[in-house]
Amino acid sequence: MDELTREFLIESQEGLDRMERCLTDLEGRPNDMGLLGEIFRSVHTIKGTTGFLGFKRLEKLAHAGENLLGLLRDGKLSANAPIITGLLQLLDGLRSILRSIETEASEGEGDDTVLIDRIKDLQVPSQAQTPVKAQEQAVQAQAVASASAVLGPVPTAAAPPPPGPKASETVAEPVAAAPVASQHVPAAPEAEHEHIKATVQAGSAAESTLRVDVTLLNRMMNLVGELVLTRNQVLQATASDPNMTMLSRRLDMVTADLRESVMKARMQPVSNIFSKMPRIVRDLSQTLGRRVRLQVEGQDTELDKSLLEAIKDPLTHAVRNSLDHGIESPDVRQAAGKDPEGTLKLRAAQEGSHVIIEVSDDGAGIPVEKVRQKAIERGLITAERASQLAERELLQLIFLPGFSTAAAVTNVSGRGVGMDVVRTNVEKIGGKVEIDSRPGKGTTLRLRIPLTLAIIPALIVRSVNQSFALPQGALSELVHIPPAQAATAIEWIEDAPLYRLRGKLLPLVFLDRLLVPDGERREVTDRDNFIAVLDAEGRRFGLVVDGLADPEEIVVKPLSSVLKDIGLYSGATVLGNADLALILDPGSIAMKAGIALVAEEENAPAAVGEDENAEAAKGLEYLLVEVSDRQAAVPLADVLRIEQLPVSRIEYIGYRPVLNFEGQLLPVEDTGGVLASVQSDPEAQIIVVVCREGNRHVGIAVSHVLDVAAGGDLFEAGAGQRASGVTLLKNRVTGVVDLGGVAPLPAQENAPMELSSVE
Repeated sequence: MDELTREFLIESQEGLDRMERCLTDLEGRPNDMGLLGEIFRSVHTIKGTTGFLGFKRLEKLAHAGENLLGLLRDGKLSANAPIITGLLQLLDGLRSILRSIETEASEGEGDDTVLIDRIKDLQVPSQAQTPVKAQEQAVQAQAVASASAVLGPVPTAAAPPPPGPKASETVAEPVAAAPVASQHVPAAPEAEHEHIKATVQAGSAAESTLRVDVTLLNRMMNLVGELVLTRNQVLQATASDPNMTMLSRRLDMVTADLRESVMKARMQPVSNIFSKMPRIVRDLSQTLGRRVRLQVEGQDTELDKSLLEAIKDPLTHAVRNSLDHGIESPDVRQAAGKDPEGTLKLRAAQEGSHVIIEVSDDGAGIPVEKVRQKAIERGLITAERASQLAERELLQLIFLPGFSTAAAVTNVSGRGVGMDVVRTNVEKIGGKVEIDSRPGKGTTLRLRIPLTLAIIPALIVRSVNQSFALPQGALSELVHIPPAQAATAIEWIEDAPLYRLRGKLLPLVFLDRLLVPDGERREVTDRDNFIAVLDAEGRRFGLVVDGLADPEEIVVKPLSSVLKDIGLYSGATVLGNADLALILDPGSIAMKAGIALVAEEENAPAAVGEDENAEAAKGLEYLLVEVSDRQAAVPLADVLRIEQLPVSRIEYIGYRPVLNFEGQLLPVEDTGGVLASVQSDPEAQIIVVVCREGNRHVGIAVSHVLDVAAGGDLFEAGAGQRASGVTLLKNRVTGVVDLGGVAPLPAQENAPMELSSVE
């Protein structure tokens, strides 16, 4: 395939993607001239370029569609349901030919006569369809005149030619010389002013962007990963050399900025896959006889391109499942007192280092007892085991291979290969799948996807004289139990160790015993016990390790098949000290250790009508810290990370201390004078608690991190206090840090900022 044809295929597919989005919107706004103009341009560009490249079959089909779209654009036809269906069929036909050109270097041997005849039949106006009113034409003409200063003279549409052999050609247009993205046909006089402004903006955007092959981006990401590994090693090697401090810090900052830039280049909005859903919902709802209203939120949320491609199929399965099994038919909904039109909601949002994608419906919900019986009938679980499962655990059975509640196999469902594909594909990329369902109210399927797979923050732990990386995404908190307290702090029920964490029993897994089952066991009273409290796929447990090291950004490397079969690891990495470390998989560890799912009442969503303030009445959890001999608290839900670093990492904008955190400058609050107390020693270690405050991140300088504790009611702090309130923590009145009181940095958004270090 030559470069010209390849460029044509890329631009044509992009044009058809835009056309599909516009067509689904056109059904709700049939007289929107902007949408009609966008659709017309997509088809016209394909038709003009095919004549230049010699694709006759594609040109003939596109020409038939262009004639129909010309009548719609001129107001001689109205975009009703049959016409939109015909245009969607045209879209599929054009895509099929483009796919054949890409895979076989030819247009294929298909016959488009039936489709072309169908499109021609749709060009006959009905008695109810009238031309555009003269008043609308006057408004449109005025809009074109207003925009002429930007676009220059706008050519008028050619008058329809006299009847004859070429009477079907209603618009005479020049053939495009080459498939260049910035070359568009000028807008027709009927186009509205806002549509013309959009065309100008689109042209400017095209000139300021560059299409880059994904293979090159992957290569760049691999090189950045190697650079991160080298940076980690340099930082460790120069930690004790004061002459290298500035250079290593500069390397750290540049590497972080470069990593952030490359990752942003790979990010794409989830609208790229959400835009496919209106067509799927429309076609499937018509097939199933459903009335469905699609709502989409968070389309601008960005995700790594490779992960975006990986969740395309799981998301499609989830949408089809909601329509087939969730939303009822209109008569059934009406009999149940519901709106005959069901609602399907797609929502995307970023939470920390993950993107949450939800597929929610207001259908009948999942019948738990039916799930139990079907699982027993299909031999997926024994009757005895099924009787012991709680409702939350029963819902997990729908993800088993071969499970289906459909009464018969159809072209939509019933084969039992849907939901297991969703979970398998999402877990392959390090994500998790959660499901909530309420009978008669609806079901929510939640996909928790990591922002990127290449580089992740991890806590380095030690066990059996080896280093292991523990992904911080699954880490809730750390607990240290010294030998003197281990005998009473760790409880045993038969051979199962437990730890009472704030009144609740936490099952423990000793990593050394899991790795070497027959090895020599050290008593808990003979060693320091470090507990990493983990949340993995609905299972909460504590992983007991021998020691902790500093957190690191690690580069994930694939595992060999031998190590994959062990089932405890998700990858490997090279640490800053050049040691090889395996990356632990918390979910696999929990399953191998037999950790049960968290009880349903602990994680179940609030029932309809439940008091909204019930959660607040239970009290909040706080990170208890010490700031210059005073105890303070930070809301645990707002804490992102706890960084231990040399004070030399702190720089200043004027008098304001700042920290370079993941490529952005964080204001650091130091009301307790922690930084000032160690400023004379550049290598002195300080602790900065990185917190989320609204849409920004802030840092709090503290002397020590003490514990995590549950607080009671929050009371006013009193006049002149720099706290959002006070609460009772461990029988002491404790001030809660006012994160909103941390002033933003004084620099303008694009202005250069002068930094100075403590030296």
